[in-house]
Amino acid sequence: MVKDREIIEYMRTNAYKPMTADELKDCFQVEEADAFMSILDRLEEEGLIVRTRTNRYGVPERLNLVRGRLQGNAKGFGFVIPDADTPFEQDVFIHGNEMNGAMDGDMVLARIHSMKKEGLRPEGEVIRVLRRGRTEVVGTYTDSKHFGFVIADDKRLSSDIFIPKEGKNKAKEGDKVVVQLTDYPKGRRSAEGRVKEILGHKNDPGVDILSVIRKYQLPEAFPEEVLAEAEKVPDTISEEDLTGRRDLRERRMVTIDGEDAKDLDDAVSIERLDNGNIRLGVHIADVSYYVREGSPLDREAYDRGTSVYLVDRVIPMLPQRLSNGICSLNPRVDRLAMTCDMELDGKGNVIHHDIYPSVIRTDERMTYQAVKQILVDEDPELIERYAPLVEDFRLMGHLAEVLQQRRFARGAIDFDFPEAKIIIGDGGKPVDIVRRPRTIAEQMIEEFMLVANETVSEHFYKKKVPFMYRIHEHPDTDKLESFFEFITHFGHQARGKADKIKPRVLQQLLEEIKGRPEEPVISTVMLRSMQQAKYSSECLGHFGLAAQFYSHFTSPIRRYPDLVIHRIMREVLEGGGKLSDKRRAELKEWLPGTAQHTSERERIAIDAERETDDLKKAEFMMDKVGETFDGIISSVTSFGVFVELDNTVEGLIHVSFMTDDYYHFNESSMSLVGERTGKVYNIGDKVTVKVAGVNLEEHKVDFEFVDMDKPEQPQSESQWIHSKQKKEKVRLQGKDNGHKDRGKRKRKNKGGRRTD
Repeated sequence: MVKDREIIEYMRTNAYKPMTADELKDCFQVEEADAFMSILDRLEEEGLIVRTRTNRYGVPERLNLVRGRLQGNAKGFGFVIPDADTPFEQDVFIHGNEMNGAMDGDMVLARIHSMKKEGLRPEGEVIRVLRRGRTEVVGTYTDSKHFGFVIADDKRLSSDIFIPKEGKNKAKEGDKVVVQLTDYPKGRRSAEGRVKEILGHKNDPGVDILSVIRKYQLPEAFPEEVLAEAEKVPDTISEEDLTGRRDLRERRMVTIDGEDAKDLDDAVSIERLDNGNIRLGVHIADVSYYVREGSPLDREAYDRGTSVYLVDRVIPMLPQRLSNGICSLNPRVDRLAMTCDMELDGKGNVIHHDIYPSVIRTDERMTYQAVKQILVDEDPELIERYAPLVEDFRLMGHLAEVLQQRRFARGAIDFDFPEAKIIIGDGGKPVDIVRRPRTIAEQMIEEFMLVANETVSEHFYKKKVPFMYRIHEHPDTDKLESFFEFITHFGHQARGKADKIKPRVLQQLLEEIKGRPEEPVISTVMLRSMQQAKYSSECLGHFGLAAQFYSHFTSPIRRYPDLVIHRIMREVLEGGGKLSDKRRAELKEWLPGTAQHTSERERIAIDAERETDDLKKAEFMMDKVGETFDGIISSVTSFGVFVELDNTVEGLIHVSFMTDDYYHFNESSMSLVGERTGKVYNIGDKVTVKVAGVNLEEHKVDFEFVDMDKPEQPQSESQWIHSKQKKEKVRLQGKDNGHKDRGKRKRKNKGGRRTD
């Protein structure tokens, strides 16, 4: 029977003209007509193909349509983000009157009304909701005598959810609730639902984090069948498990992780060879041996996609019996692994590599802090305690430096932004926010994981087997051109054209500005011009790393794509270096959807992690209203400036609080300029601010400048009236823009996790 992909790809060819079902049957020489019609019906229902009024079939993009996910906005409009698989690349703006019952998160078909004009997105309307993105909404309940309504926590849902009297379920004013949607928007009618779960009053301890978990529908407890399967996994390794594996139990190796890490999925070994080269071994827990394809454990891991690291807890991808037990490379016990041995020359080039299943036994469970104290502080007590390993650590430090220099020489971009750790005390209250150190130990492991990921990716790419890649596409040309114009205000110039820029050019710019006052400004704006990294079944390279081949191989305990890669690797290695034709076809069909799904799950995890960080940062600042802090302007907008404190807390100074002048936004320089005084506020400026207020429900902090001069009183009454009117106009224009637009700005990577 003909495959879905064959039908879609045929309809995308230039020579294709919309055909009837009978014409398509003849074209594909179909014998089972009913089965073929079922395929066409399903593809149409999913919006992958479209049936016209004349009963002819085509793909959406050839019929002035786009299939994608709707991203709502608090102001009522939205954008359709096209599928990764579609040739159409531009987001489509959807006016609030053209949503036609669609909500944020829905998979939709949209008709394009006008194509992109210079500087503007194409516009269109939703013509069909293919699949609802939400069945539940989390929010705050407001009561009325005969009904209630819920204000959604997610501001991308601009309308409240109506709750009929019979759907209240004993919810009270101010409760955080989970609403089961029973009816979706129609015309001017809002969505309707019933209270499914009462999480507690919005001010109760723990309800804030629980609300985020429910909002993003993060799975907490594992299903019984998954736990039952995990219980059957043995605690120790048998002789049968060692079949086909190399025995590395005599090789000296360690894990190096944070002090609070429990799932230790990577170990490293190092050795100076007789020819002067270095053999680096990266040994990753062989999770795929225990999580078999299609099993309950595998299906649950696929659904979760990734472990989620919230501020006060971890929601794991796999049950703890595996992640903290047989799959964790604990010291001095036998564990199954996938090993990538690399021989590196003095310049950090991999001149030989070997990839194979192994059995290992790590010697020590090291922490970043301990390794740093050995290498940098030369702590005599730790040097004596770990004497057999000290020379290994020194060689690792040397190799990491060589690898880093090699990466930078080829043009890899290195953003060195501060990361924060929020210390949670009793009752879930934040008691401190500290910067995470990035010591030589973290840099060592980062470099070793990067080179292993590249080596594995290139190896299997050249074997021409279907694989999962981690890609980072070329930056958007328009954004880069804006960035190039922006840096001219600081006397810098990029060497090259935006549409053909090499990452080396951007890294050289970062090196030029290192330690200069404009460094934070340019680094931040450069980061915002970048694309988001994602998973793909195609090897499209990684722009930020300046790598032609890149995959995620090193964390199968917490990332599903790594688990997929391990499974493919083992199949290839056990099959004598190749896959069967049937298996290749299965993977080609399955991998694109899996790449998209896991990319989406990663985005959800990042959003949830950021939101819990933001709410705890806001809570930390609650008792600091009126206090003054030093900070740096991290972003400038038309409605004010964002200031980041030394502890990484970020807040807004709205233009209505900037009382010494009327300020205008200069988009090219991303600055606010005073109309009368000529005073300029730029990204990167050091400022002193006072905490003006905290909105705990919206996780936002407001600042105001300390000792801002008041404007001189206008001399005439007419001048005074004009001044008041103008100020009120500025206030009203910016009122709804401030905090709601924070999410649009590119944010820094979540701290506490590797970004290899």
